[in-house]
Amino acid sequence: MTARRPTAPLLRLAWRESRTARRRLLLYMSSISLGVAALVAIDSFAGNVTRSVREQSRALLGGDLSFSSRAAFSPAADSIIDSLGRAGVPAARLTTFASMAVVSRTAGTRLVQVRAVTARYPFYGTITTRPAGQYPRLQQGANALVDVSVLSSLDARVGDSLSLGYGRFEIIGTLENVPGDPGVAAALGPRVFIPARFIPETQLLGLGSRAEYEALFRLPPGVVPAKFVAPLRPRLERSRVNIRTIGQTELQLTEATNRLRDFLGIVGLIALLLGGIGVASGVHAFVLRKIDTAAVLRCLGATSGQVLAIYLVQAAAMGLLGAAAGVALGVGIQFTLPRVIGDFLPVDIVPSIELEAVLSGLGVGLWVALAFALRPLLALRVVSPLQALRRDTGDGPRTRFWRDRPRLLVNLGLVLSVLLIALSRAQKPVQGVAITAGIGVALLVLWLGAASLSWLARRLTRPRWPYVLRQGVANLYRPANQTRAVVLSLGFGAFLISTIFLVQTNLLRQFDIAANTSPGNVLFFDVQEDQAPGIDALAAASGLTIAQRAPIVSMRIASINGRTPAQIVTDRNGDIALWPLRREYRSTYRARAVDSERITAGRWFRAAGHADTLAEVSMEQEIAKEMHLSLGDLIEWNIQGVKVRTRVTSFREVSWARFEPNFFAVFSPGSLDQAPKQFVMLVAAPPGPAVSRLQRSVVDRFPNVASIDLSLIQQTVAGILRKVSLAVRFMAVFCVAMGIPVLFSAVSATRRDRLREGVLLKTLGATRAQVARILLSEYTLLGVLGGLTGVLLSAIAAWALTRFVFENEFAMAWGPAGLIALAMVLLTVTIGMLTGRDVFAETPMAALREA
Repeated sequence: MTARRPTAPLLRLAWRESRTARRRLLLYMSSISLGVAALVAIDSFAGNVTRSVREQSRALLGGDLSFSSRAAFSPAADSIIDSLGRAGVPAARLTTFASMAVVSRTAGTRLVQVRAVTARYPFYGTITTRPAGQYPRLQQGANALVDVSVLSSLDARVGDSLSLGYGRFEIIGTLENVPGDPGVAAALGPRVFIPARFIPETQLLGLGSRAEYEALFRLPPGVVPAKFVAPLRPRLERSRVNIRTIGQTELQLTEATNRLRDFLGIVGLIALLLGGIGVASGVHAFVLRKIDTAAVLRCLGATSGQVLAIYLVQAAAMGLLGAAAGVALGVGIQFTLPRVIGDFLPVDIVPSIELEAVLSGLGVGLWVALAFALRPLLALRVVSPLQALRRDTGDGPRTRFWRDRPRLLVNLGLVLSVLLIALSRAQKPVQGVAITAGIGVALLVLWLGAASLSWLARRLTRPRWPYVLRQGVANLYRPANQTRAVVLSLGFGAFLISTIFLVQTNLLRQFDIAANTSPGNVLFFDVQEDQAPGIDALAAASGLTIAQRAPIVSMRIASINGRTPAQIVTDRNGDIALWPLRREYRSTYRARAVDSERITAGRWFRAAGHADTLAEVSMEQEIAKEMHLSLGDLIEWNIQGVKVRTRVTSFREVSWARFEPNFFAVFSPGSLDQAPKQFVMLVAAPPGPAVSRLQRSVVDRFPNVASIDLSLIQQTVAGILRKVSLAVRFMAVFCVAMGIPVLFSAVSATRRDRLREGVLLKTLGATRAQVARILLSEYTLLGVLGGLTGVLLSAIAAWALTRFVFENEFAMAWGPAGLIALAMVLLTVTIGMLTGRDVFAETPMAALREA
């Protein structure tokens, strides 16, 4: 009769064997906590935003249905709106345009976004003001509600008179919250609400003026907006009216949130895998300490499978605790995120625990902890009972890698786990595979770098080197060395941190270039043709120069190579973008290219008098690609009913980030001389009072002309970028915090061997200082290799992200990269010396007794 194997007693014995061992295992499993925290925080916040968008979708739009146009509604569109009103579907109107605001008492001026609204706007959501309850008073007279930044920038107060064009309005309060507007929008262009019936008094919306017109509708309960508007859609689209429903608003905002979540989720995934490497290193150290215990269990009758199960259960329990700690931390971070980035969101976020994100983070964290712990735990299968008496018996006969099926299955499971998690975080399967491949290549390069270091250390060591240096270098290739574990952990952490910093540095560099290379800093637009000489004179009287003057002509595409936009779309069968064919172009004409553009194909315009009587046009290369244009194509333009035929002679690359006028289409000189036009003028003025005086003198003489102090825009954008940089730096610090327990785990893997070596050296007469220098030389070399390899890999990754995702030029930031590499070296040395402190404290007799 076969005796029953005492599995349950063995489990209890193993669980109770050492609280210190369990604490160490929990420390190793804590490497996973920060990765889980990142995923839970990101997914929970995205869930909060999605829920808030769903709950506030009507308030975001202001109604159930919206019609909008960049030109005044045509008679056909107005008749549809009126017919809906007669059918019992109420409408509210909103007209948005830019204007210079002037406070008479202080003579302050600033460009603002004017929002002229009718009495019913908005149907959903509440516009809150200070003093409270002022929004209903808006329609009672020539009143205005303004953003608080208008008061501060114009040195104004409630009760002052505000001039918009030729209209005068009393400021009755400030805006606190406008549904659907992120707080940052007010920083870029302060809002001013006025009653719509006073628009004619401002005289700001003349021929060629830019404005957006919107009509909002409240549908009867139970009516589906998409079905309601379907019969009207063809007539509205012919009138160039855009249609938006609450479902489309919700979808657009949700997609934007999901893209942000996926991007940050990839960072969280890499952080989680970095924690997995820490788990593997720590469990490896744990296994080395448990060989004696495992051998005793084998002597008591436990099978190799039972021994493996015992410690796998311990690892699962500790992994669950580590993942649970990460979930708690992630939920805490989630509740702080709305305070940090709430200004960038169009909805009010009320944080709440997202059960799906919590369970997903807990499950993924536990799975990664087990998957990375199982591989080092497999070593317990080959522990023999004899090792309880003789530690020098080794691990028994080694099985070749390709014949060790359990090990092969575990490795395959690791790869599939990473692939499945990457696929769940990526927008497309191809991206998930690419992310997995990129992670695999990075790990392979780091592993090869570690192997090369061991190989070089063995062959380059010379007898004439100082003894402590030779001893430290020898630790890189001796049995039980920690070269691969430390280089993988350190290099992967440096790779993640440096990639984030390099991408951030390149994006900010693009802004700095755009801001610093602008030829002027005061932009005047909506300048009528007869007003341009007057602005020239005002600038000259102040000793200022006109840096750039560009005529602007509004137009639409009538045909390309004889085919109308409708025919082109039909012929291409959906293979061409619609927006370039239907949009209104605001184009210019000039004799030469400007600094913000570069000819990429074709030639610039020929001099007057050539045989070809057609006007020539240069198209921006990206929009030309969208329309499948080729050099020599004929484009016919509709300019307020007049058809102008042109030939495409060149394509241009345009730097849209530059603070100066740029255009999709630039015509040859003389081709648009007779067309009705406006001007945009860029003036170079010293920042400060000179800008304010020029703006005030222009708006006094030409109230319809709006101007922007680009230095204020630059300061505003710089402030936004500072917030973004702060978030990026927080992520980097988060990754550093992740790397510390991982490095501790990696270094701890060979703690016992380092302890024995240190004690032997002290027994042979080595001093404390000599042992410290040996450890210092070893960890310095490990830090240098891991840090430099990680930074080099990050340069490749940052180049790919900057070039192909953000579509910007990449420049290596050697300063930040060098500082990151140096920080990694110092971190490695510090952790190595702290972990090796037992070598200094242990006496030779105590260590020999333990051995």
